[in-house]
Amino acid sequence: MIDLPSRLKQLRANFSPWSDELGWTPLWSLLYLLFLFMNWADEPLHAWLPPTLISIAVFLPLFFRAYRQSGWKLLAHAAAIAAIGFALTPFNSGANTYLIYAAVFLPFAGIALRTTILLVVGGVALYAVELLLLGLPPRYAALAVALTAIVSIAISAANHFHREKRLRQAELKLSHDEVRRLAEVAERERIGRDLHDLLGHTLSLITLKSELAVKLFDRDPPAARREIADVERVARDALGQVRRAVSGIRAAGLAAELASARLMLESSNVRLAYRHDEVALPANVETVLALTLREAVTNIQRHAQASRTRVELTRLDGHVRLTIEDDGLGGTIEPGNGLTGMRERLRALGGRLEIHSTRGRGTQLLAVIPLSAAFSGEAAAPLGVALP
Repeated sequence: MIDLPSRLKQLRANFSPWSDELGWTPLWSLLYLLFLFMNWADEPLHAWLPPTLISIAVFLPLFFRAYRQSGWKLLAHAAAIAAIGFALTPFNSGANTYLIYAAVFLPFAGIALRTTILLVVGGVALYAVELLLLGLPPRYAALAVALTAIVSIAISAANHFHREKRLRQAELKLSHDEVRRLAEVAERERIGRDLHDLLGHTLSLITLKSELAVKLFDRDPPAARREIADVERVARDALGQVRRAVSGIRAAGLAAELASARLMLESSNVRLAYRHDEVALPANVETVLALTLREAVTNIQRHAQASRTRVELTRLDGHVRLTIEDDGLGGTIEPGNGLTGMRERLRALGGRLEIHSTRGRGTQLLAVIPLSAAFSGEAAAPLGVALP
């Protein structure tokens, strides 16, 4: 059993600024080092260039290591980067660039936004004191401090909210995975109970009658034949019960997918409404519709920016229809692997996929499967699912 609260706590503690989605961003952000070479105060080249090059050599290892740190270790790296800026300020008027780099990393240390802002303000205040002690003109010092403060606070606040968004997404995925795991465990337990209840007594009865038939085979052949006939009848009845039970077990797939969809969407502040008719579905159709629902809900959560979603399962004109609507952005939809997979699975059952999307008015996805093809060769059970 996964201890979900502990996993979420650990996730928050170890959430670093590095992620696969960053790509080349850390390298592109190094372009801001060019501000170190602007030489705003027109210092002589020999006075500022050597210290600047040394500062960059010290900064780069700290910069790339910081992307792999979290917690107090990340705070220590941010403080070291700010210290480089303070040390370079007497030689280079663009040294406040390092203070901005330090502000970039502060939100990922797991501290509150208020604490982040206080640390940024404190660093800028120290920078202002250093400029005054260096005897710089008050007008220049005020401009440099104001620029550093505005950029540092803006970028640290933006990164704070970016981190919180990524963290919520990670927590949602963890919770979603746990719901799926619990649903699978519950399903396996239900299968075990159902099979035990169905087959335990029946197999015992078949065993007893078979033993009796063997004993009667030579002594009373007609009685032995009657026992064999009973064994056949009981076995056929057991086979029918197992088929009905398996159909019922498989029919839980769409219900479990709806529960997961509700968790995913409502964690993103999207309301989910669901309505269904009493429709008997075989396992292959059940699976295709569940996968279609999963892919559609994932796309809504990631891209639609919707506030409401409606799911409807109906039977109409000899077809079963799954309708999924949202009130999100809508517009042109580029077919990807998900939509292609939906179409192929539906087409294999003689069905089709229709997508209607209007910019600003949301998207409607309609999956249609003919019931004549759905029931060919496979038993079905009535589907009546309800959200928890």
